[in-house]
Amino acid sequence: MKRLRNKAPTFAERVLKVNHAGENGAVNIYAGQLVFGRLTAPSMLAELREFRSNEETHREIFASELRRRGVRRCRSFILCGIGGYRLGLLTGLFGRTAIAATSAAVERVVLVHLQQQLHELDGSDAEAVAAISRIVVDEQEHHDRSATQAAEGWFWPAILSPVVAISTESVIWLGMRL
Repeated sequence: MKRLRNKAPTFAERVLKVNHAGENGAVNIYAGQLVFGRLTAPSMLAELREFRSNEETHREIFASELRRRGVRRCRSFILCGIGGYRLGLLTGLFGRTAIAATSAAVERVVLVHLQQQLHELDGSDAEAVAAISRIVVDEQEHHDRSATQAAEGWFWPAILSPVVAISTESVIWLGMRL
């Protein structure tokens, strides 16, 4: 393993750090949703566990790439975990459509950012492109399955989608600057 360095990270390294922190947030969203989902959305438990497992894999993909490069994790890593868990608890409390609306909103924002990252990194950092590319299919599946379930309701998607999307954008923006 390379020694962690102190120089300013490249664009690719900043992206990888933020993606790693974001995956930590996602793992914790699903962990929080599982707490109350047992009561409010028992039919979703298997899916929530599957999504959490996927996000754990994604987090390890980015952690591995950061270790390989000798780059420290993002300063927002812990905050993403705490914020994600709280968001998961709250939306898990409100049930199936709130859970689904949250996942769909987060994944919609994440997918846009992943596509932008792939475009910007194409031809300049093959390893970063490979790491990001490894998660896109899962994230798209999470979005599509969640969007279908969220469409079954109107209240929580209308309330949560813009709030969660803006929050996700804000966390990404902040993470790129920490």
